Amino acid sequence: MVVPELKAWRAARPHVVRVARSVRPQLVRAVEAVKPPLVRAAGAVKPLVTQPSTVQFTAGAATLGLVVAATVVTAAGPWDSTGQRTAERDWAASQGRAGGADHGHVSGTSGKAPAPAPSAASVLTGLGGSVGAGPSPTEKALADVLGPLLDNAALGTERTAAVVDLATGKRLYGKGAGDALSPASTTKIATAVAALTAAGADHRIATRTVLEPDSEKVVLVGGGDPTLTARKDAEGNASLRTLADETARALKDRKTDEVTLSYDTSLYEGPDVHPIGLDNTNVARVTALMADEGRLDDTSSGTAKRTEQPAADAAKKFADLLKDRGIKTADPVPAEATARAEALATVKSPPLSALVERMLTNSDNDIAEALARQTAVAAGEPASFKGGGTAIRKQLKKLGLPLKGAEFADGSGLDRADKLTADLLTALLAKAADPAHSELRPALTGLPVAGFTGTLSGRYAGQPGTGLVRAKTGTLTGVHTLAGTVVDTDGHLLAFAFLTASDPPTEPTATQKGLDALASTLATCGCK
Repeated sequence: MVVPELKAWRAARPHVVRVARSVRPQLVRAVEAVKPPLVRAAGAVKPLVTQPSTVQFTAGAATLGLVVAATVVTAAGPWDSTGQRTAERDWAASQGRAGGADHGHVSGTSGKAPAPAPSAASVLTGLGGSVGAGPSPTEKALADVLGPLLDNAALGTERTAAVVDLATGKRLYGKGAGDALSPASTTKIATAVAALTAAGADHRIATRTVLEPDSEKVVLVGGGDPTLTARKDAEGNASLRTLADETARALKDRKTDEVTLSYDTSLYEGPDVHPIGLDNTNVARVTALMADEGRLDDTSSGTAKRTEQPAADAAKKFADLLKDRGIKTADPVPAEATARAEALATVKSPPLSALVERMLTNSDNDIAEALARQTAVAAGEPASFKGGGTAIRKQLKKLGLPLKGAEFADGSGLDRADKLTADLLTALLAKAADPAHSELRPALTGLPVAGFTGTLSGRYAGQPGTGLVRAKTGTLTGVHTLAGTVVDTDGHLLAFAFLTASDPPTEPTATQKGLDALASTLATCGCK
Protein backbone atom coordinates (compact mmCIF):
# COMPACT_ATOMS: atom_id res chain seq x y z
CA MET A 1 0.00 0.00 0.00
CA VAL A 2 1.99 2.99 -1.25
CA VAL A 3 -0.03 6.17 -1.16
CA PRO A 4 1.00 9.72 -0.18
CA GLU A 5 -1.29 9.80 2.85
CA LEU A 6 0.67 7.01 4.54
CA LYS A 7 4.04 8.80 4.54
CA ALA A 8 3.65 9.80 8.19
CA TRP A 9 2.79 6.24 9.16
CA ARG A 10 5.79 4.90 7.25
CA ALA A 11 8.05 7.37 9.04
CA ALA A 12 6.58 6.48 12.40
CA ARG A 13 6.62 2.71 11.97
CA PRO A 14 10.14 2.02 13.32
CA HIS A 15 9.26 3.81 16.55
CA VAL A 16 5.99 1.91 16.85
CA VAL A 17 7.78 -1.41 16.40
CA ARG A 18 10.22 -0.43 19.16
CA VAL A 19 7.25 0.43 21.41
CA ALA A 20 5.65 -2.94 20.65
CA ARG A 21 8.85 -4.81 21.41
CA SER A 22 9.45 -2.88 24.62
CA VAL A 23 6.02 -3.72 26.03
CA ARG A 24 5.97 -7.33 24.85
CA PRO A 25 7.32 -8.72 28.17
CA GLN A 26 4.60 -6.90 30.11
CA LEU A 27 1.94 -8.24 27.77
CA VAL A 28 3.34 -11.74 28.14
CA ARG A 29 3.14 -11.46 31.91
CA ALA A 30 -0.42 -10.08 31.68
CA VAL A 31 -1.52 -12.99 29.56
CA GLU A 32 0.31 -15.53 31.71
CA ALA A 33 -1.38 -14.12 34.79
CA VAL A 34 -4.80 -15.02 33.47
CA LYS A 35 -4.15 -18.31 31.73
CA PRO A 36 -2.45 -21.61 32.46
CA PRO A 37 -0.03 -23.13 29.97
CA LEU A 38 -1.86 -24.28 26.88
CA VAL A 39 -2.12 -27.91 25.97
CA ARG A 40 -1.87 -29.68 22.67
CA ALA A 41 -5.33 -29.65 21.04
CA ALA A 42 -5.90 -33.42 21.08
CA GLY A 43 -3.63 -33.90 18.08
CA ALA A 44 -6.06 -32.04 15.83
CA VAL A 45 -3.72 -29.13 15.18
CA LYS A 46 -0.05 -28.37 15.48
CA PRO A 47 1.18 -27.87 19.07
CA LEU A 48 -0.28 -24.77 20.64
CA VAL A 49 2.22 -22.24 21.89
CA THR A 50 2.39 -21.54 25.62
CA GLN A 51 2.25 -17.83 24.97
CA PRO A 52 1.18 -15.70 21.98
CA SER A 53 3.89 -15.44 19.35
CA THR A 54 5.78 -12.32 18.38
CA VAL A 55 3.68 -12.16 15.21
CA GLN A 56 0.50 -12.28 17.29
CA PHE A 57 1.76 -9.64 19.69
CA THR A 58 2.70 -7.20 16.95
CA ALA A 59 -0.34 -7.83 14.79
CA GLY A 60 -2.69 -8.43 17.71
CA ALA A 61 -1.55 -5.46 19.76
CA ALA A 62 -1.89 -3.15 16.81
CA THR A 63 -5.25 -4.65 15.90
CA LEU A 64 -6.56 -4.37 19.43
CA GLY A 65 -5.12 -0.98 20.25
CA LEU A 66 -3.07 -2.20 23.23
CA VAL A 67 0.31 -0.73 22.22
CA VAL A 68 -0.47 1.94 19.67
CA ALA A 69 0.03 5.05 21.77
CA ALA A 70 2.30 6.38 19.04
CA THR A 71 -0.19 5.83 16.24
CA VAL A 72 -3.41 7.45 17.42
CA VAL A 73 -4.71 10.90 16.77
CA THR A 74 -5.57 14.00 18.73
CA ALA A 75 -9.00 14.41 17.19
CA ALA A 76 -11.90 12.08 16.54
CA GLY A 77 -11.94 12.62 12.78
CA PRO A 78 -12.33 13.01 9.93
CA TRP A 79 -11.43 9.91 7.98
CA ASP A 80 -9.64 10.17 4.66
CA SER A 81 -9.79 7.84 1.68
CA THR A 82 -7.02 5.56 2.96
CA GLY A 83 -8.72 4.69 6.22
CA GLN A 84 -6.43 6.99 8.22
CA ARG A 85 -7.78 9.82 10.30
CA THR A 86 -6.56 13.07 8.71
CA ALA A 87 -5.00 14.26 11.95
CA GLU A 88 -2.73 11.22 12.01
CA ARG A 89 -0.47 12.88 9.51
CA ASP A 90 0.81 15.07 12.33
CA TRP A 91 3.12 12.52 13.94
CA ALA A 92 4.30 14.71 16.79
CA ALA A 93 0.76 15.41 17.94
CA SER A 94 -0.01 11.73 18.22
CA GLN A 95 2.60 10.85 20.84
CA GLY A 96 1.65 10.01 24.40
CA ARG A 97 -1.99 9.24 23.64
CA ALA A 98 -4.07 6.14 24.33
CA GLY A 99 -6.15 4.38 21.71
CA GLY A 100 -9.26 2.30 21.60
CA ALA A 101 -12.86 3.01 22.40
CA ASP A 102 -14.11 5.25 25.19
CA HIS A 103 -10.77 5.81 26.90
CA GLY A 104 -8.67 8.80 27.79
CA HIS A 105 -8.97 12.57 27.45
CA VAL A 106 -9.14 14.52 24.22
CA SER A 107 -7.32 17.84 24.30
CA GLY A 108 -9.31 20.88 23.41
CA THR A 109 -12.50 19.65 25.04
CA SER A 110 -14.09 20.63 28.32
CA GLY A 111 -14.08 17.11 29.72
CA LYS A 112 -13.14 13.53 29.10
CA ALA A 113 -14.11 12.22 25.69
CA PRO A 114 -13.88 8.84 24.08
CA ALA A 115 -10.33 8.71 22.75
CA PRO A 116 -9.84 8.04 19.05
CA ALA A 117 -9.38 4.49 17.86
CA PRO A 118 -6.23 3.04 16.29
CA SER A 119 -5.59 3.87 12.65
CA ALA A 120 -6.96 1.69 9.92
CA ALA A 121 -3.48 0.56 8.91
CA SER A 122 -2.92 -0.91 12.35
CA VAL A 123 -6.34 -2.47 12.45
CA LEU A 124 -5.94 -4.12 9.09
CA THR A 125 -2.33 -5.15 8.66
CA GLY A 126 -0.49 -5.07 11.97
CA LEU A 127 2.93 -3.47 12.30
CA GLY A 128 5.03 -5.21 9.68
CA GLY A 129 4.71 -6.05 6.03
CA SER A 130 5.47 -9.70 6.75
CA VAL A 131 2.55 -10.11 9.13
CA GLY A 132 -0.07 -12.40 7.61
CA ALA A 133 1.96 -12.81 4.45
CA GLY A 134 1.69 -16.63 4.45
CA PRO A 135 -1.23 -18.72 3.23
CA SER A 136 -4.60 -18.39 4.96
CA PRO A 137 -6.01 -21.18 7.13
CA THR A 138 -7.60 -23.93 5.06
CA GLU A 139 -11.25 -24.96 5.18
CA LYS A 140 -10.40 -28.56 6.07
CA ALA A 141 -8.04 -27.59 8.89
CA LEU A 142 -10.60 -25.17 10.33
CA ALA A 143 -13.32 -27.81 10.08
CA ASP A 144 -11.09 -30.29 11.92
CA VAL A 145 -10.64 -27.98 14.92
CA LEU A 146 -13.94 -26.05 14.96
CA GLY A 147 -16.24 -28.98 14.20
CA PRO A 148 -15.74 -30.81 17.52
CA LEU A 149 -16.10 -27.54 19.45
CA LEU A 150 -19.36 -26.71 17.66
CA ASP A 151 -20.67 -30.15 18.64
CA ASN A 152 -20.36 -29.15 22.30
CA ALA A 153 -23.77 -29.84 23.92
CA ALA A 154 -23.36 -26.66 26.00
CA LEU A 155 -23.99 -24.62 22.85
CA GLY A 156 -27.58 -25.82 22.66
CA THR A 157 -29.75 -27.23 19.92
CA GLU A 158 -28.93 -24.78 17.11
CA ARG A 159 -25.57 -23.37 16.14
CA THR A 160 -24.14 -21.68 13.04
CA ALA A 161 -20.64 -20.44 12.21
CA ALA A 162 -18.58 -18.60 9.63
CA VAL A 163 -14.91 -17.57 9.41
CA VAL A 164 -13.62 -15.06 6.83
CA ASP A 165 -10.13 -13.87 5.91
CA LEU A 166 -10.34 -10.08 6.19
CA ALA A 167 -7.42 -9.57 3.82
CA THR A 168 -9.30 -11.20 0.96
CA GLY A 169 -12.93 -11.29 2.08
CA LYS A 170 -12.98 -15.02 1.32
CA ARG A 171 -15.02 -17.30 3.57
CA LEU A 172 -12.70 -19.95 4.98
CA TYR A 173 -15.27 -21.95 6.95
CA GLY A 174 -19.02 -22.19 7.26
CA LYS A 175 -21.56 -24.30 9.15
CA GLY A 176 -25.16 -23.32 8.52
CA ALA A 177 -23.70 -19.90 7.70
CA GLY A 178 -26.78 -18.89 5.72
CA ASP A 179 -29.28 -19.91 8.40
CA ALA A 180 -30.87 -16.96 10.17
CA LEU A 181 -30.99 -17.08 13.97
CA SER A 182 -31.73 -14.53 16.67
CA PRO A 183 -28.47 -12.54 16.94
CA ALA A 184 -29.12 -10.77 20.26
CA SER A 185 -26.68 -7.89 20.69
CA THR A 186 -24.51 -8.78 17.71
CA THR A 187 -27.30 -6.90 15.90
CA LYS A 188 -25.40 -3.79 17.00
CA ILE A 189 -22.72 -4.52 14.39
CA ALA A 190 -25.36 -4.13 11.68
CA THR A 191 -26.69 -0.99 13.36
CA ALA A 192 -23.17 0.45 13.50
CA VAL A 193 -22.43 -0.18 9.83
CA ALA A 194 -25.82 1.18 8.73
CA ALA A 195 -25.54 4.35 10.83
CA LEU A 196 -21.99 5.07 9.66
CA THR A 197 -23.08 4.53 6.05
CA ALA A 198 -26.17 6.71 6.30
CA ALA A 199 -25.00 9.60 8.50
CA GLY A 200 -21.19 9.44 8.33
CA ALA A 201 -18.48 8.88 10.93
CA ASP A 202 -18.15 12.61 11.67
CA HIS A 203 -21.85 13.33 12.16
CA ARG A 204 -22.72 14.87 15.54
CA ILE A 205 -26.21 14.92 17.03
CA ALA A 206 -27.41 18.38 18.03
CA THR A 207 -29.58 19.40 20.98
CA ARG A 208 -30.66 23.03 20.71
CA THR A 209 -32.81 25.82 22.07
CA VAL A 210 -34.84 28.21 19.95
CA LEU A 211 -36.90 31.32 20.63
CA GLU A 212 -40.28 31.66 18.96
CA PRO A 213 -40.64 34.99 17.12
CA ASP A 214 -42.28 37.95 18.83
CA SER A 215 -42.56 36.03 22.09
CA GLU A 216 -40.71 34.87 25.17
CA LYS A 217 -41.27 31.20 24.37
CA VAL A 218 -38.16 29.04 24.46
CA VAL A 219 -38.25 25.50 23.07
CA LEU A 220 -35.72 22.81 23.98
CA VAL A 221 -35.43 20.71 20.80
CA GLY A 222 -34.24 17.13 21.11
CA GLY A 223 -32.11 15.76 18.30
CA GLY A 224 -31.89 12.20 19.57
CA ASP A 225 -28.56 12.37 21.43
CA PRO A 226 -28.61 9.54 24.03
CA THR A 227 -25.32 10.74 25.54
CA LEU A 228 -26.58 14.22 26.45
CA THR A 229 -25.77 14.71 30.12
CA ALA A 230 -26.91 16.92 32.98
CA ARG A 231 -23.98 15.89 35.19
CA LYS A 232 -21.28 18.36 36.25
CA ASP A 233 -18.56 16.35 34.53
CA ALA A 234 -19.78 15.91 30.99
CA GLU A 235 -16.81 13.65 30.16
CA GLY A 236 -16.77 14.94 26.59
CA ASN A 237 -20.47 14.44 25.96
CA ALA A 238 -22.91 17.21 25.08
CA SER A 239 -23.78 19.05 28.29
CA LEU A 240 -27.21 20.26 29.31
CA ARG A 241 -25.39 22.67 31.64
CA THR A 242 -23.43 24.16 28.76
CA LEU A 243 -26.65 24.51 26.78
CA ALA A 244 -28.20 26.33 29.74
CA ASP A 245 -25.16 28.63 30.00
CA GLU A 246 -25.33 29.61 26.35
CA THR A 247 -29.13 29.88 26.31
CA ALA A 248 -29.15 32.14 29.38
CA ARG A 249 -26.43 34.32 27.84
CA ALA A 250 -28.35 34.65 24.58
CA LEU A 251 -31.54 35.59 26.44
CA LYS A 252 -29.80 38.17 28.60
CA ASP A 253 -28.28 39.69 25.47
CA ARG A 254 -31.89 40.18 24.38
CA LYS A 255 -32.73 41.77 27.76
CA THR A 256 -34.92 38.78 28.63
CA ASP A 257 -34.85 37.14 32.05
CA GLU A 258 -38.23 35.38 32.13
CA VAL A 259 -39.53 32.86 29.58
CA THR A 260 -41.94 30.00 29.11
CA LEU A 261 -40.22 26.72 28.32
CA SER A 262 -41.40 23.87 26.10
CA TYR A 263 -39.67 20.75 24.85
CA ASP A 264 -39.86 19.23 21.38
CA THR A 265 -39.48 15.46 20.78
CA SER A 266 -41.15 15.41 17.37
CA LEU A 267 -38.09 14.08 15.51
CA TYR A 268 -39.01 10.54 16.54
CA GLU A 269 -42.24 8.78 15.61
CA GLY A 270 -44.25 5.78 16.73
CA PRO A 271 -44.11 3.97 20.08
CA ASP A 272 -41.27 4.99 22.38
CA VAL A 273 -41.40 1.82 24.49
CA HIS A 274 -39.26 -1.08 23.28
CA PRO A 275 -41.22 -4.31 22.64
CA ILE A 276 -39.58 -5.89 25.70
CA GLY A 277 -41.61 -3.41 27.79
CA LEU A 278 -40.85 -0.84 30.47
CA ASP A 279 -40.38 -3.33 33.30
CA ASN A 280 -36.68 -3.85 32.59
CA THR A 281 -33.35 -2.14 33.20
CA ASN A 282 -31.85 -2.60 29.74
CA VAL A 283 -33.19 0.39 27.81
CA ALA A 284 -35.09 3.61 28.42
CA ARG A 285 -38.01 4.93 26.43
CA VAL A 286 -36.65 5.77 22.99
CA THR A 287 -37.20 9.50 22.72
CA ALA A 288 -35.50 12.36 20.90
CA LEU A 289 -34.77 14.09 24.22
CA MET A 290 -33.22 12.48 27.28
CA ALA A 291 -30.39 13.14 29.71
CA ASP A 292 -28.01 10.45 30.89
CA GLU A 293 -30.09 7.76 29.16
CA GLY A 294 -32.85 8.38 31.70
CA ARG A 295 -30.80 6.60 34.37
CA LEU A 296 -31.86 7.06 37.97
CA ASP A 297 -28.38 6.41 39.32
CA ASP A 298 -24.89 7.66 38.49
CA THR A 299 -23.99 4.83 36.09
CA SER A 300 -23.14 5.43 32.44
CA SER A 301 -23.31 1.85 31.15
CA GLY A 302 -24.92 -1.47 32.00
CA THR A 303 -28.36 -2.00 33.46
CA ALA A 304 -30.07 0.63 35.59
CA LYS A 305 -33.53 1.73 36.62
CA ARG A 306 -34.88 4.36 34.23
CA THR A 307 -37.27 7.26 34.51
CA GLU A 308 -40.68 6.71 32.94
CA GLN A 309 -40.56 10.20 31.41
CA PRO A 310 -37.03 10.83 30.12
CA ALA A 311 -37.98 13.80 27.92
CA ALA A 312 -40.01 15.59 30.58
CA ASP A 313 -37.34 14.94 33.21
CA ALA A 314 -34.59 16.29 30.95
CA ALA A 315 -36.64 19.42 30.27
CA LYS A 316 -37.28 19.91 34.00
CA LYS A 317 -33.54 19.65 34.70
CA PHE A 318 -32.94 22.21 31.98
CA ALA A 319 -35.52 24.57 33.50
CA ASP A 320 -33.78 24.29 36.87
CA LEU A 321 -30.43 25.03 35.22
CA LEU A 322 -31.89 28.14 33.59
CA LYS A 323 -33.24 29.32 36.95
CA ASP A 324 -29.78 28.86 38.46
CA ARG A 325 -28.51 31.18 35.72
CA GLY A 326 -31.04 33.92 36.37
CA ILE A 327 -33.72 32.98 33.85
CA LYS A 328 -37.16 32.53 35.41
CA THR A 329 -39.42 29.89 33.90
CA ALA A 330 -42.37 27.72 34.82
CA ASP A 331 -42.41 23.94 34.52
CA PRO A 332 -41.89 22.96 30.86
CA VAL A 333 -44.60 21.43 28.67
CA PRO A 334 -44.33 19.52 25.37
CA ALA A 335 -44.67 21.57 22.17
CA GLU A 336 -43.13 21.58 18.68
CA ALA A 337 -40.86 24.41 17.63
CA THR A 338 -42.01 26.29 14.54
CA ALA A 339 -39.91 26.74 11.42
CA ARG A 340 -39.73 30.48 12.18
CA ALA A 341 -38.09 30.03 15.57
CA GLU A 342 -34.75 31.78 16.10
CA ALA A 343 -31.71 29.78 17.21
CA LEU A 344 -30.41 30.51 20.70
CA ALA A 345 -27.83 27.80 21.51
CA THR A 346 -26.68 24.35 20.41
CA VAL A 347 -24.58 21.55 21.90
CA LYS A 348 -23.44 18.49 19.94
CA SER A 349 -22.66 14.89 20.75
CA PRO A 350 -19.28 13.29 20.15
CA PRO A 351 -18.92 12.16 16.52
CA LEU A 352 -20.86 9.14 15.39
CA SER A 353 -17.58 7.17 15.22
CA ALA A 354 -17.19 7.58 18.99
CA LEU A 355 -20.84 6.73 19.68
CA VAL A 356 -20.51 3.55 17.63
CA GLU A 357 -17.39 2.51 19.53
CA ARG A 358 -19.05 3.18 22.89
CA MET A 359 -22.19 1.30 21.81
CA LEU A 360 -20.18 -1.77 20.78
CA THR A 361 -17.74 -1.78 23.70
CA ASN A 362 -20.43 -1.50 26.37
CA SER A 363 -23.30 -3.06 24.39
CA ASP A 364 -25.24 0.14 25.05
CA ASN A 365 -28.88 -0.42 24.07
CA ASP A 366 -29.90 3.23 24.36
CA ILE A 367 -27.19 4.33 21.92
CA ALA A 368 -28.11 1.45 19.61
CA GLU A 369 -31.76 2.46 19.41
CA ALA A 370 -30.78 6.09 18.92
CA LEU A 371 -28.42 5.16 16.08
CA ALA A 372 -31.15 3.13 14.39
CA ARG A 373 -33.34 6.23 14.39
CA GLN A 374 -30.49 8.46 13.23
CA THR A 375 -30.08 6.01 10.35
CA ALA A 376 -33.80 6.37 9.60
CA VAL A 377 -33.60 10.18 9.64
CA ALA A 378 -30.60 10.18 7.29
CA ALA A 379 -32.26 7.63 4.98
CA GLY A 380 -35.57 9.47 4.79
CA GLU A 381 -37.50 6.83 6.73
CA PRO A 382 -39.77 7.39 9.75
CA ALA A 383 -37.69 7.61 12.93
CA SER A 384 -39.41 4.68 14.63
CA PHE A 385 -38.67 1.06 15.46
CA LYS A 386 -40.10 -0.02 12.10
CA GLY A 387 -38.51 2.84 10.19
CA GLY A 388 -35.16 2.17 11.80
CA GLY A 389 -35.28 -1.47 10.73
CA THR A 390 -36.23 -0.49 7.18
CA ALA A 391 -33.40 2.05 7.05
CA ILE A 392 -30.81 -0.42 8.34
CA ARG A 393 -31.77 -2.92 5.65
CA LYS A 394 -31.69 -0.19 3.00
CA GLN A 395 -28.15 0.87 3.95
CA LEU A 396 -26.82 -2.68 4.11
CA LYS A 397 -28.36 -3.44 0.73
CA LYS A 398 -26.46 -0.47 -0.72
CA LEU A 399 -23.25 -2.12 0.49
CA GLY A 400 -24.11 -5.34 -1.33
CA LEU A 401 -24.27 -7.44 1.84
CA PRO A 402 -26.01 -10.87 2.00
CA LEU A 403 -29.42 -10.07 3.47
CA LYS A 404 -31.32 -13.29 2.75
CA GLY A 405 -33.22 -14.28 5.89
CA ALA A 406 -32.24 -11.12 7.77
CA GLU A 407 -34.86 -9.25 9.81
CA PHE A 408 -34.32 -5.95 11.66
CA ALA A 409 -36.89 -5.21 14.34
CA ASP A 410 -34.78 -2.83 16.42
CA GLY A 411 -31.25 -1.45 16.65
CA SER A 412 -30.10 -3.15 19.84
CA GLY A 413 -30.91 -6.83 19.36
CA LEU A 414 -33.19 -6.96 22.39
CA ASP A 415 -36.10 -7.91 20.14
CA ARG A 416 -36.21 -11.63 19.37
CA ALA A 417 -37.77 -10.83 16.02
CA ASP A 418 -34.30 -9.80 14.81
CA LYS A 419 -32.73 -12.48 12.58
CA LEU A 420 -29.19 -12.49 11.18
CA THR A 421 -26.91 -15.05 9.59
CA ALA A 422 -23.27 -15.84 10.33
CA ASP A 423 -22.60 -14.96 6.69
CA LEU A 424 -24.05 -11.47 7.16
CA LEU A 425 -22.18 -10.80 10.41
CA THR A 426 -18.80 -11.75 8.93
CA ALA A 427 -19.64 -9.79 5.76
CA LEU A 428 -20.34 -6.73 7.91
CA LEU A 429 -16.95 -7.06 9.58
CA ALA A 430 -15.23 -7.61 6.24
CA LYS A 431 -16.89 -4.53 4.79
CA ALA A 432 -15.72 -2.49 7.80
CA ALA A 433 -12.18 -3.73 7.09
CA ASP A 434 -12.35 -2.79 3.42
CA PRO A 435 -10.03 0.17 2.65
CA ALA A 436 -12.70 1.44 0.27
CA HIS A 437 -15.03 1.94 3.26
CA SER A 438 -12.85 3.74 5.78
CA GLU A 439 -15.94 5.40 7.27
CA LEU A 440 -16.94 2.01 8.69
CA ARG A 441 -13.74 1.44 10.65
CA PRO A 442 -15.34 2.17 14.09
CA ALA A 443 -17.38 -1.03 13.65
CA LEU A 444 -14.06 -2.85 14.17
CA THR A 445 -12.28 -0.58 16.62
CA GLY A 446 -15.26 -0.49 18.99
CA LEU A 447 -15.36 -4.26 19.51
CA PRO A 448 -14.51 -5.32 23.10
CA VAL A 449 -11.09 -6.89 23.72
CA ALA A 450 -11.13 -10.36 25.30
CA GLY A 451 -10.19 -10.19 28.96
CA PHE A 452 -9.66 -6.42 28.87
CA THR A 453 -12.55 -4.18 27.86
CA GLY A 454 -16.31 -3.84 27.77
CA THR A 455 -18.51 -6.90 27.75
CA LEU A 456 -15.49 -9.20 27.31
CA SER A 457 -13.56 -7.85 30.30
CA GLY A 458 -14.83 -10.64 32.53
CA ARG A 459 -14.43 -13.44 30.01
CA TYR A 460 -11.56 -15.52 28.63
CA ALA A 461 -9.84 -16.08 31.98
CA GLY A 462 -7.53 -19.04 31.44
CA GLN A 463 -8.03 -19.03 27.67
CA PRO A 464 -5.40 -18.18 25.03
CA GLY A 465 -7.68 -15.70 23.27
CA THR A 466 -7.05 -13.10 26.00
CA GLY A 467 -5.94 -9.90 24.31
CA LEU A 468 -6.11 -11.45 20.84
CA VAL A 469 -9.87 -11.82 20.32
CA ARG A 470 -12.01 -8.75 19.72
CA ALA A 471 -15.72 -9.44 19.54
CA LYS A 472 -19.30 -8.33 20.12
CA THR A 473 -21.25 -10.48 22.53
CA GLY A 474 -24.94 -11.30 22.34
CA THR A 475 -27.06 -12.74 25.13
CA LEU A 476 -30.78 -13.37 25.54
CA THR A 477 -32.43 -16.23 27.40
CA GLY A 478 -31.62 -19.28 25.28
CA VAL A 479 -29.58 -17.21 22.79
CA HIS A 480 -25.81 -16.70 22.86
CA THR A 481 -23.73 -15.22 20.04
CA LEU A 482 -20.21 -13.96 19.43
CA ALA A 483 -18.91 -12.12 16.35
CA GLY A 484 -15.65 -10.29 15.83
CA THR A 485 -12.03 -10.52 14.77
CA VAL A 486 -8.98 -12.50 15.82
CA VAL A 487 -5.32 -12.61 14.83
CA ASP A 488 -4.08 -16.17 14.28
CA THR A 489 -0.56 -17.46 14.94
CA ASP A 490 0.56 -16.45 11.45
CA GLY A 491 -0.73 -12.91 11.84
CA HIS A 492 -3.84 -13.30 9.69
CA LEU A 493 -6.75 -11.11 10.74
CA LEU A 494 -9.88 -13.24 10.61
CA ALA A 495 -13.54 -12.38 11.09
CA PHE A 496 -15.82 -14.91 12.74
CA ALA A 497 -19.44 -15.28 13.79
CA PHE A 498 -20.90 -17.98 16.04
CA LEU A 499 -24.65 -18.01 16.75
CA THR A 500 -26.38 -20.46 19.06
CA ALA A 501 -29.92 -20.98 20.30
CA SER A 502 -31.58 -23.54 22.52
CA ASP A 503 -35.02 -24.42 23.85
CA PRO A 504 -34.92 -25.16 26.72
CA PRO A 505 -32.15 -22.62 27.40
CA THR A 506 -28.61 -23.81 28.06
CA GLU A 507 -26.60 -22.81 31.13
CA PRO A 508 -25.28 -19.33 30.15
CA THR A 509 -21.78 -19.59 31.60
CA ALA A 510 -21.09 -22.93 29.94
CA THR A 511 -22.41 -21.66 26.59
CA GLN A 512 -20.29 -18.52 26.74
CA LYS A 513 -17.20 -20.58 27.56
CA GLY A 514 -17.96 -22.76 24.55
CA LEU A 515 -18.14 -19.70 22.30
CA ASP A 516 -14.96 -18.27 23.79
CA ALA A 517 -13.17 -21.58 23.14
CA LEU A 518 -14.11 -21.34 19.45
CA ALA A 519 -12.61 -17.87 19.11
CA SER A 520 -9.54 -18.82 21.18
CA THR A 521 -8.92 -21.78 18.90
CA LEU A 522 -8.80 -19.43 15.92
CA ALA A 523 -6.16 -17.40 17.76
CA THR A 524 -3.91 -20.40 18.43
CA CYS A 525 -4.43 -22.32 15.21
CA GLY A 526 -2.48 -21.68 12.05
CA CYS A 527 -4.73 -24.38 10.57
CA LYS A 528 -2.81 -25.14 7.40
